[in-house]
Amino acid sequence: MDGSQPHTETPTAPKKLSLLSSPMRAVIRLRRKVQFLKKSRLHLNLPREQSPELVQTRLLQRQISLSRTNLYNPSMTLFNQATFDSSQYFTFDTSVDQSVVNKYKRKKTRRKSRVVLYPGSSKKYLPTEQKSKAKRCLLLLIGIICFQILNAIENLDDNLQKYDLDGLEKTMHREVFGQKVAVDRIMELLKEYLATHIHNKPLVISFNGPPGVGKSHVGWLLAKHFRSVMDNDFVLQYFVMHHCPNKEATPACQSDLSEKISEMVTRAEIEEKIPLFILDEVELMSPVLLDTLSRFFQPNQTNEFLNAIYILIGNVGGSEITTFALQNVSSDLLHQQRKIEELLYIIQPILIHFHPLWKSADIIPFGLLEKSHVINCILEEMMREGLYPDQSHIENVASQLSYYTTGGREYAITGCKQVGAKVNLL
Repeated sequence: MDGSQPHTETPTAPKKLSLLSSPMRAVIRLRRKVQFLKKSRLHLNLPREQSPELVQTRLLQRQISLSRTNLYNPSMTLFNQATFDSSQYFTFDTSVDQSVVNKYKRKKTRRKSRVVLYPGSSKKYLPTEQKSKAKRCLLLLIGIICFQILNAIENLDDNLQKYDLDGLEKTMHREVFGQKVAVDRIMELLKEYLATHIHNKPLVISFNGPPGVGKSHVGWLLAKHFRSVMDNDFVLQYFVMHHCPNKEATPACQSDLSEKISEMVTRAEIEEKIPLFILDEVELMSPVLLDTLSRFFQPNQTNEFLNAIYILIGNVGGSEITTFALQNVSSDLLHQQRKIEELLYIIQPILIHFHPLWKSADIIPFGLLEKSHVINCILEEMMREGLYPDQSHIENVASQLSYYTTGGREYAITGCKQVGAKVNLL
């Protein structure tokens, strides 16, 4: 009995081994195939996320794991039943479910967008910012520009202070009666021109109006002021009846005037000053002299001739200004910008017709003086002559003058022109 027992058990063991070895051989073959697919993927350098063979390989691994689990422990499961609805058994079909691929890609994407968390005790350092040299150059350029602007503003102030235009303005408002608008316009032009020493044309101002309204008086105040702030060599007062009384001497007068202007502007350019030329009684100038002046007013000249101020004083257009003033008494003539523009529209063609040089001039009309303005002229003249300003004497002189009467106002026909002669008779 003891000898027969091993004989009966011997055939059973090989049978069990054969049953177990068949699945193991299948598993080994599948593993070799998986390794071969991995090597082929590495050899081709395919990206992980975009390789369908990788997805298929992972599905095969899961199927192998499922088969092994079913062999050794049927109760264990690694996959959800819903994942393999169509493939519950092992098969060599390599078709891939699209939902699985999409799920795998979403998983990879979530892994990539994962935020790195720093420990609470660690310090975070931002990357060092590299400073650009261009930024420094830009700041330097801005600083230079600001410095130049400030320097230019200071130079403008220095020029205005050099000519003391504020003092000139106070003097003219104090000593010129009835011409506030004209004085304001003159000061505006002078301040704008004298603010700098660089110009593209000379400044030409024309005082026009009837006799006795203060045109020559303003010219005399300008000459007096600029002689005080500059040398006397840079101010020229030219009276036609004094410097060129005879028309036969016109060529000599032309040469003399041209030489004086050229010499003065050349000397002024060297000393960086702007000369002043006051030409009175221009309506008495011959056409040859006016042509000579016109050449100095042109912009296409050398620099020294561009830095000059010319004051033209004349009675041309005076009758038109008188007529316009008497017709617009109620509108307060020369105190409304619209009326001034209408007056310039009337007298400018008359002046240009007289000579084309007035195309280059800024025309300033001087209006009629009222009786109150004439009384101020009388008072000023009496104080200048050293006379006691008796009110009866002032009224006596004022009554000897002729007036236009319109709209309840009285305008002196000759302005203050005869005041000096009347005061001397007292």
